[in-house]
Amino acid sequence: MSSIVPAASIQSIEDLRGPAGRLEALLNTGHVDARFAALVCHPHPAGGGTMHNKVVYHAMKALASVGLPVLRFNFRGVGLSEGVHDEGRGEQDDVRAALDWLDGRFGLPMLFCGFSFGSSVGLRACCPDGRVKGLIGLGVPVHAEGRDYHYRFLPQCGQPKLFVSGDHDQYGPREVMERIFATAPEPKRLRWIAGADHFFQGTAESPGAKLGLMQEEMRGWLADTFGLVPPPRT
Repeated sequence: MSSIVPAASIQSIEDLRGPAGRLEALLNTGHVDARFAALVCHPHPAGGGTMHNKVVYHAMKALASVGLPVLRFNFRGVGLSEGVHDEGRGEQDDVRAALDWLDGRFGLPMLFCGFSFGSSVGLRACCPDGRVKGLIGLGVPVHAEGRDYHYRFLPQCGQPKLFVSGDHDQYGPREVMERIFATAPEPKRLRWIAGADHFFQGTAESPGAKLGLMQEEMRGWLADTFGLVPPPRT
């Protein structure tokens, strides 16, 4: 009979530091036999983005459901994190500091997931890092609130990639995202959530949150790409 899987705990992390100082962080501890550790990054702080964002939380739950330890943190200047916002430049160093922390804590290959601003910053930092074996971009932005995002680095990004967006994403129009996706090398997967906006909320024609559908796409990709499925309960 399989052993009982202990319930994962949530820990407040006190020793994650980036170049700008301490970064406020939470760790979902995961299963003792986890094959990967995961990092999730939040959307732009100018829009109220933090590690407690709904999309970030649901992404964490999808990764934790397959037994992975999952680290979330607040970028510099957000919440209790020290420093000041750096328009995505210093935030890349925050991502690298979080990867180093995960590597030091678990010594496992890593998966990255980011939402909106967090996806743009995190993909840029994680693509060249050989420790990161898979990448998930949720609501990858192209133009949002006067800010432009560019992905000229994607052709050199060889890890398996999953992109999930709402087909009514106001910050990442479908035709533009499909052109960007075409520049990325295989293996890659692009999924559109019908009736969802940038935040995976419903539209007037298709009301109701679509976060569960986003999680389904994540879990399907994790199973297909890495053989990651929920651990047995008994």
